[in-house]
Amino acid sequence: MANLVPVAKTAGANKIVPTISIPYPLGDPSTSREEQWKLRYHRVGVALEALTQDVQEQTVFRV
Repeated sequence: MANLVPVAKTAGANKIVPTISIPYPLGDPSTSREEQWKLRYHRVGVALEALTQDVQEQTVFRV
């Protein structure tokens, strides 16, 4: 999971799941607790799914 996708690409990460922002990678404090939970649940789910994928080149997963 990375909030700076270009930096992750430059560093050579092969699986990249974008996060929301630098100070709040898995949430948005301007939203309700329920909405934050949904955001986190979805992003972590995408990241777990990414771990099971066999990739041959750098891949940025859609969230």
